[in-house]
Amino acid sequence: MIHVCSLARLYDTVDETGARHIVTLLRLTDRVERPRHIAPENHLVLAVDDISMPMEGCTVPGQEHVERLIEFVGGWDRAAPLVVHCFAGISRSTAGAYVAACALNPRRDEQQIAWDIRRASRTAQPNMRIVSIADRLLQRQGRMVRAVETIGPGQSAAEGEPFRLDLD
Repeated sequence: MIHVCSLARLYDTVDETGARHIVTLLRLTDRVERPRHIAPENHLVLAVDDISMPMEGCTVPGQEHVERLIEFVGGWDRAAPLVVHCFAGISRSTAGAYVAACALNPRRDEQQIAWDIRRASRTAQPNMRIVSIADRLLQRQGRMVRAVETIGPGQSAAEGEPFRLDLD
């Protein structure tokens, strides 16, 4: 299973869930210290900002970031949970969890996964750039993008509550 949280809740979420793999989607990587019991090779850091269009001084999520995410989750043994986090636990992390669920379940309906995220989090608002790149890489023919559009934007919040996304 995948757990999604903010940076502020990362260490508690890892401890509470027994996670052994972490995905960090946060450009300001100096704010993240890998928990000691997480092996370095089990922590993927994608230094990206929460933007969908290039902006001066920011790092827009790109194909190479999404490729690394898909490769990382493909190597996750699922023996223990995976935690995906960003700064607020609302956009980059929910997109990362959505991409992971779609990559790990190629036959699972994109709409079902998107609605599972919405039911688990009223604030989830997956970053559309990450979703659209993954849609293309996973050859989902626009279904991932349409599914995220269908669930609509999440409720406004400064920080999302941690939530769990089951893979089955």
